[in-house]
Amino acid sequence: MIRELMEKLRDFFGQGLSDSSYPVPQEAIGVGSAFEGWSASAEDVVYQVLVPLSPPPGHAFQLELATAGMARRYYRVHVELLCTCTREQLGEAMLCFLHQPEVQLRRKPEPSLLHTLCPGCYLDVEKTVHWFCRLVRVAWLFLPQSRDWQLMVQPSSRSCKFLLSKDKQRLALEVIFGVQQGNSDIFVGSQPSKGGVPSTAWMETYAVAEAKFFRHISRQVPQDSCHCKCLQHLSRMLTGLGLPSYTVKTVVMHLLSTTPLTQWRRRDFRQRLLDIFKYLQCSLETQRLNHFVLGNKTFPLEIALPSDLRAAGALNLFQHLASNPAAHAKAMQEHIVLLQR
Repeated sequence: MIRELMEKLRDFFGQGLSDSSYPVPQEAIGVGSAFEGWSASAEDVVYQVLVPLSPPPGHAFQLELATAGMARRYYRVHVELLCTCTREQLGEAMLCFLHQPEVQLRRKPEPSLLHTLCPGCYLDVEKTVHWFCRLVRVAWLFLPQSRDWQLMVQPSSRSCKFLLSKDKQRLALEVIFGVQQGNSDIFVGSQPSKGGVPSTAWMETYAVAEAKFFRHISRQVPQDSCHCKCLQHLSRMLTGLGLPSYTVKTVVMHLLSTTPLTQWRRRDFRQRLLDIFKYLQCSLETQRLNHFVLGNKTFPLEIALPSDLRAAGALNLFQHLASNPAAHAKAMQEHIVLLQR
């Protein structure tokens, strides 16, 4: 249903934004546990989708690295104006934002993207989110789903959160936005992050590449594979603890690429759980857990990564534990609690 809803929205926006100077939403990509098959429980599922944004005609997106050397890299999306004089001469109804006199541009019903969602020359996350939420409110009135479902927009600054309800059914949907890095499966996204970041900061996200990795694995594992069941089980056990589910997901992805896939059958469930605990314990003791995508030379070649990511050095997700003894002691204690559970 979520996929169908996002397709209907894209069709609606495609018609309404075809001649506008706003970003063009592309086909939504399902990411995260709900689409990777390991959500902890049906009641708490958040269906997260990433919606790639393309520049409108007469504009281009250029990614500029804002921070480097961190667990997450932040970019700014520089909006550039392109010359469309040739298209105008060919009879297309398009003014050239780059060369047309300002007085003519003022008469145009749609202003340049630089005048709507950009403070200065950079695409603003919060303005983009608010713009999309307003569009959804309007589009919802024309969608067939509105006859049976109620839509409630939940406040959020860096993503669009919607709650769909019908009788006793509830569906939680979160839409994040992304700008693709070249032709790769890596995006810079609008997803929320810890700590205050500027509204023009877009965080590099590996969610699409990771979702493709799980699809890649699902084509090779036995039909009764327990890898998703392991993640479901452990994510439920993490409730109330500070260890993020992404840590356990990273451990499982490493083990999926090193343990023969024929050893992930249902009968192997207990042994694979023990392997995950041992891997996590070793990572905590050595204060090192390598990021699975960034710098992973064995990452499947069928999943497109920018060349600098494949060639990058390994990124330690536990670097903060090495420099913070109190945080390290707390993480070790939580691992003990996890073992007891």
